[in-house]
Amino acid sequence: MPDPSHGSPGDRALADDYRAAGFGGSVGLGARPALVVVDLVRAYLDPASPLYAGAEAAAERTAELADDARRLGHPVVFTYVEYQPGGADGGLFYRKVPALRLFDRGSPWGQPPPALAPRPGDLVVTKQYPSAFFGTSLASTLTALGVDSVVVTGTSTSGCVRATALDALCHGFRPVVVSDAVADRDPRPHEAALFDLSAKYADVHDTRTVHDLWKEAV
Repeated sequence: MPDPSHGSPGDRALADDYRAAGFGGSVGLGARPALVVVDLVRAYLDPASPLYAGAEAAAERTAELADDARRLGHPVVFTYVEYQPGGADGGLFYRKVPALRLFDRGSPWGQPPPALAPRPGDLVVTKQYPSAFFGTSLASTLTALGVDSVVVTGTSTSGCVRATALDALCHGFRPVVVSDAVADRDPRPHEAALFDLSAKYADVHDTRTVHDLWKEAV
């Protein structure tokens, strides 16, 4: 789990309690990882957007990870949310979160910044729900590529990042969430999601550690 040594006594006690109960094991990084960049688009990067999540630093680190992944021969996947105008294909999720109208087809808010635009050879997944795996071909595509691990970055930590990492685990891929390459609109759900992911569903590492780990996977 994330190192609580610099947190409050309550944070340290909570981490100790979870470890004592048997949470916080490690799945490790496999021999064939892929980078999955979740929804890093203008809606979360532009202060004028109602979904702004202060994700600029996460975007910069993700761009570095994507360049490194390509250089090392690891697949890079970008996910985007897109709906028919009016959200008929968004179901109850679109009803629950009215802000998702920002991702109606053709909206500029759903576009990535230039540094995170897919390059030739990258994979693109369009989704309507939080998880990049739900209702998409992502699991089949990764399996066909021989991928055994997914390194997850993007937005938001407590939403689509968490859902994607959880579903990766459920589909048999080893999930790693990059703690300083994900972002949320508030630090409280961000930190809570990282804690919960690390305790139950994924390994959580910072960018530097991931760079080192997947060099070993080459």
